[in-house]
Amino acid sequence: MMDLLGGERDGHGEAVRVGDRAVSREELFGRASGVAAEIRGAGVVAVHATAALETVTAVVGGLLAGVPVVPLPPDSGPAERDHSLRDSGAELVLAARGAYEAEGPPVVPVDELTGNGTQGTVPADATALILYTSGTTGAPKGVLVSRAAIAAGLDALAEAWAWTPEDVVVHGLPLFHVHGLVLGVLGALRVGSPLVHTGRPRAGAYAAARSRGGSLYFGVPTVWSRVCDDPASAEELRGARLLVSGSAPLPVPVFERLERLTGHRPVERYGMTETLITVSARADGDRRPGYVGTPLTGVETKLVAEGGAPGPADGETPGELYVRAPMVFSGYLDRPEATAEALGADGWFRTGDIATIGPDGWHRIVGRASTDLIKSGGYRIGAGEVENALLAHPAVREAAVVGTPHADLGEQVTAFVVADGVDGEQLAAFVAELLSVHKRPRTVHLVETLPRNAMGKVVKTRLRP
Repeated sequence: MMDLLGGERDGHGEAVRVGDRAVSREELFGRASGVAAEIRGAGVVAVHATAALETVTAVVGGLLAGVPVVPLPPDSGPAERDHSLRDSGAELVLAARGAYEAEGPPVVPVDELTGNGTQGTVPADATALILYTSGTTGAPKGVLVSRAAIAAGLDALAEAWAWTPEDVVVHGLPLFHVHGLVLGVLGALRVGSPLVHTGRPRAGAYAAARSRGGSLYFGVPTVWSRVCDDPASAEELRGARLLVSGSAPLPVPVFERLERLTGHRPVERYGMTETLITVSARADGDRRPGYVGTPLTGVETKLVAEGGAPGPADGETPGELYVRAPMVFSGYLDRPEATAEALGADGWFRTGDIATIGPDGWHRIVGRASTDLIKSGGYRIGAGEVENALLAHPAVREAAVVGTPHADLGEQVTAFVVADGVDGEQLAAFVAELLSVHKRPRTVHLVETLPRNAMGKVVKTRLRP
C-alpha cells in the first residue's frame, strides 16, 4: 500500500482548485507541512470544514502529522458543534483566520503557516478521521476511520471506476463527510488526479469545469436533478467520462433523464460513514437504474433475515445488509457497547439497511431497518437529533420527525409537534439555530396528540397531517 496521500508525484501542475483559487501539489504539501509542524503531538484536532483551500490544507496537515481530524460542518448549530468538540476531545480548531469565532479550543489560522513539505511515518492502522454520524437514535457517534481503511476504499474505487491521474475530478460537495472529503479530496490526491471543487454544486459550475478537463464528476441525486433542469449544462457534460451519484438513492426518473440529456448512464454506489464505499457499478460494466451495483474488490456482503437466518440472494427477498471489508471503520469513539452491537468480532458490520441481492450479485437498497434516517439532498439526517432539538423549545411537549417525499431533495424533514403558542416557521427557525440548517424541518404539522402503541412508543407509520 502506497502512502495514503499518494507518495511522490509531479508537484508543479495545478492539483487542487476550489472556486477561483488553486494550488499545485508542491504548494499544498508545503502549506500542509506547516500545519503538521504546528499540531504534531496533539491528540485530536477539528477542522472548520468550509468549501475552501484552507480546509484541504488543514486535513492534509492532520494526515501528515498523524493527528486524527474531526471535520466540523460550517453550518453546525452550537449544540451539534459543541458535542463533536467535547466528545472527540479536540484540542485545536484549524480554520482560516477570521472564519471561525466560536468559543472552545484555540484556533490555529492555517493560512498563516508554511513548512518544508516533509512527512514522518504514520502507522497504517492509525486513525485518520473521526466522522460524526447523523445521531439517528441519540447523540451523534464518532466513527473512527483508519488510514488503511481510507486507502483500501479509494484503491477499490479507482479500480472499479478506472480512475487514473489522467482524470480531472469535479464536484461541489461539502468537505465534512465521506462523499466530498474522502472521495472528492483524498481520492484525488491518492490517485494523483487534479481536483476542481466548484464551491457549490451548481449545474452551470459543473458544466464550466469541462473547460478545465473535468472528466469524473461526483454528485448527490439533488445535484443531478438540478443538472437535468438545466439542459444546456447537461449537454456540456456529454464530454465527461463518468458521472457518479451517491449519498442517497438516485430516483429512476432522474437516472433516465440524465441519460437522455448527457448520454451517460450514471454510476451509482453505496456506502456509509462506517464503511466508506463498498458496493458500486463499474466503469466497464452495466449500470441499472434503482440498483447500486456489486461489491468492490475485497468486499463481502450478505443478507440476514429477521431472527438471524441467512437471507437468500434471489433478487427478491429483502434482508438486512451486512458488510465485511478492509474499508470498514475501527469502532465508535469511546462507545464499546455500540461498537460491539454493530461490528461483530468476525468483522461483519450491520448496516441497518434493508437490501436485496440478485444471483448475479447486484444490490438494491430497499430502505432502513428503522424509519429514523432521513436522506435529504444527499445529507443523512437523524430524526432523533431533530426531535431532541424541537423538544428543547419551551413550548413543545412532544415531537416526532420523519422523512416525507420531496421532488427535489428526495426526502424532506417533516415534523409532527404537540405545542402551544408557537407556529411551524418559528419551530423550524429554532431548530436551524441549534443544528445544521439543512436539518431544519421543512414542514411542521401542529397536532393534538401523537399515535402511540401500548408501550408508549410513537408509531411513526400512523403519523398523518
